[in-house]
Amino acid sequence: MKHVRLLTLCLLLSLTGSVANGAKSYTRKSPNGRITATVSDHRRIDVALDGRQLVSIDAALNGLRPEVRVYDEGVAYRFTTKEKGETIVRNEVAEFRFPADAKAWLAYSTNKEKPFAMAFQNTYSVTALSDTVATDRLAFLPATVEVGGGTKVTILESDLRSYPGMFLRPGRSTLTAVFPPYPKRMDYYRWRGMSYVAEAEDYIAKSSGARTYPWRIVAITDDDRQMPVCPLVGRLAEPSRIADTSWIRPGKVAWDWWNDWNLRGVDFLAGINTATYRYYIDFAARYGLPYVVLDEGWYDSSRGDLMHPIAAIDLQQLIDYGRQKGVGIVLWTVFNVLDEHLQEACAKYAAMGAKGFKVDFLDRNDQTAVEMAERIADACAQHRLILDYHGFYTPTGLDVTYPNILNYEAVFGMEECRWAKKTTDMPLYDVTFPFIRGMAGPVDFTPGAMRNGTRSNWTECYEKPVSMGTRCHQAACYVVHRSPFTMLCDAPTSYEQEPDYTRFIASVPDVWDEARVLQGEMGKYIVVARRKGSTWYVAGQTNWDARDVTLALDFLGSGSWQATLLTDGINANHNAEDYRFTHAKLTPADRLPLSMASGGGFVVKLEQE
Repeated sequence: MKHVRLLTLCLLLSLTGSVANGAKSYTRKSPNGRITATVSDHRRIDVALDGRQLVSIDAALNGLRPEVRVYDEGVAYRFTTKEKGETIVRNEVAEFRFPADAKAWLAYSTNKEKPFAMAFQNTYSVTALSDTVATDRLAFLPATVEVGGGTKVTILESDLRSYPGMFLRPGRSTLTAVFPPYPKRMDYYRWRGMSYVAEAEDYIAKSSGARTYPWRIVAITDDDRQMPVCPLVGRLAEPSRIADTSWIRPGKVAWDWWNDWNLRGVDFLAGINTATYRYYIDFAARYGLPYVVLDEGWYDSSRGDLMHPIAAIDLQQLIDYGRQKGVGIVLWTVFNVLDEHLQEACAKYAAMGAKGFKVDFLDRNDQTAVEMAERIADACAQHRLILDYHGFYTPTGLDVTYPNILNYEAVFGMEECRWAKKTTDMPLYDVTFPFIRGMAGPVDFTPGAMRNGTRSNWTECYEKPVSMGTRCHQAACYVVHRSPFTMLCDAPTSYEQEPDYTRFIASVPDVWDEARVLQGEMGKYIVVARRKGSTWYVAGQTNWDARDVTLALDFLGSGSWQATLLTDGINANHNAEDYRFTHAKLTPADRLPLSMASGGGFVVKLEQE
């Protein structure tokens, strides 16, 4: 008979080292001495910055001791069990209590009836926690709380393995952890063959033998510029399990779905067919894009028939044609559909020469979903296939453990412009999520819209979607976002009408050697500088408020620099597609003034002479 241990894990936010036997209280400090945490009676943990308390956690721990680490960027801890046999975790309980004047940026589940079943995509609600009465509304991570004086506490997790992800329920000055239960019975939606949890157990997790549980992170920042570059999620993830990563190639992608296959001026019927994708491949080759995605429709998703392309697609011909042109083919599929054919599908499509999968519609983060994500990553790594995870929970460092995962969605991205309403405020979100969601990992926002609208003239159009904000706001995404596998979302024939602009965004690097946030305030604007080799790119975005900024260039070091500036045109407040290229010679002593239109942006490329 198996030994079964029932656990209630209670989040213990402490600091360095384990809780010592018999210890009533102790205090630890971060390396720079600014962050302290005092653990009292193994139940109350007070966390402070420069002597000012930020958050207090009431917690209890049943039999497990936390491994706790303190960084200058925040606090992290995890629990470890050495029990033999099966362990069932009934619940994990934590209450984060904040000052009375705290306010939180929360992205709520979009499914009120089944809050654990959704795509982890929503705008942020700014909530005064003192006015909040506990409800059934659940927010997904990351969650950011301002505790006064511009200081913010952000709750994240890392190394989430064989365990459910965390949600938070707001209450009066509190955030309380809630976890999706372990699935008991699965069923299928007819369309796409997508699986869902039809019945759940009365516990949240189960496992066998000794194990570690996920890292819990409380990141602490007193300057919004620290947020997008917070390293804790990646730092705490398990190191790479892939010994040879030389085959993993980041890069930009010519994408079909957002532009609705809207080619113009061609002599064939555009759609999901071989001729259309040959055109996408030709476009990608001309502009140096290493990938084309075949999104939903290349196989009969209504039947979940992943192993057989539709008759209109000659997949082997497309893969071979792409190989000749230096363009790889990435195939869309549904998570559980791929998982149910995992070894067969990986072997077949790797042998044909496909480069990887864009995997979609997981839409949950219970334990079995988390296990599926790792299982797919491992199998694809064995067959040297890259991955782009869509319809996916907020990243928790799995891309560090399996670097063939190039990108994640978990963002209210450009796809929303196909069905958004005029009341949707995308520019506000665009200068909010890099500070919060950006702390968790890379983001597949899918930018690149060539039809752009102002606040007054933007209009909803599913077949020919329009972005909110200016063309330069779109271009800035390629620098502001950390996105190793990022789309050019619009139609090739639209890009080909403006070749200079297209060459510019296509040439922006996909991975970087250094990143700095030069200016910014969450919800207002952001200016990011990234370096690749000796070349710097600086990009900015603003909300619907037009904004002037002045860039200090002292980060360049020394010498003379040739600048290429892509900026909002003089008429961009009326015509969001108006932009201009200019050139200048600059030195690190110079200060560069730039103007952003309403919903605007800019990109500056700096090359040393």
